[in-house]
Amino acid sequence: MGAAHQPVLYHEIMQALQPKNKGYYVDCTLGAGGHALGILNASKPEGKLLGIDVDPQALALARETLAPHERRSLLLQRSYTRLSEILQDIQWPLVNGIVLDLGASSMQFDTPKRGFSFREDAPLDMRFDPAQPQSAADLINTYSEAELAEIIFRYGEERAARRISKAILRERPIHTTGQLASLIEKLLPRKGMRVHPATRTFQALRIAVNDELGTIEKVLPQAVQALAPGGRLAIISFHSLEDRLVKQYFRHESRDCICPPRQPICTCEHKASIKEIVRKPIRPGDEEIAQNSRARSARLRIAERISG
Repeated sequence: MGAAHQPVLYHEIMQALQPKNKGYYVDCTLGAGGHALGILNASKPEGKLLGIDVDPQALALARETLAPHERRSLLLQRSYTRLSEILQDIQWPLVNGIVLDLGASSMQFDTPKRGFSFREDAPLDMRFDPAQPQSAADLINTYSEAELAEIIFRYGEERAARRISKAILRERPIHTTGQLASLIEKLLPRKGMRVHPATRTFQALRIAVNDELGTIEKVLPQAVQALAPGGRLAIISFHSLEDRLVKQYFRHESRDCICPPRQPICTCEHKASIKEIVRKPIRPGDEEIAQNSRARSARLRIAERISG
């Protein structure tokens, strides 16, 4: 996302949600407002949009982007883990579409002081919400070797997690992105590799600092419950851990029975609440990837509410 590029999978999101006049829509990861702008334009003249984001920098940009539609949009600095509470507070009916664009945005990566990227030396921060108490530097400098190794291996799928965590403890305190990236590059020389050897570790720290997987698990049931019958939930993920959570939830909630496969009689009484619009995730085309390299790893899954 961000001002430099059209939002990832923009046209596919518009096709998935099919915004209509007088509809109610929620952008749970507002960012700079690109997807939200498309929804508001497509739902003229009376469609309404709720945009939420924990990042005040993103909200400031989105307010500028969406200013022409101020009457039909409500933008709040909140976490999408409170979606049900927010919708109740503003007394909205069941909604017609929800979009989640998971992970960090291009704007966050492109703002050095936020500490998401190692392209420039900056404070090791990585918080989506600058007001939350624990930064990446706090985590790096206080967690045990075993805890760091677990985070780097689990969230970064980094095979050298133990070696990296040992090196971090030897070099602590570490306060900047440059310090950490340099440490990892010395430990794991690039040897012509296109991807920087610190990439997986930075991803892991960002996920841990913002509890990204935990927040996805919290929002999914709230999002489904917020949809009117026929309403759609569209989710863009950027790595396999996110996509796996979304895929498993969609598969689980699109089945009438979740009993073990060999159990002869259903006893679970589970009823499907959604249907998957696509079984395999939608990926960006070559043209979009050429214009925005960060789109390369994007995957879009879509589900539709089938019961009240």
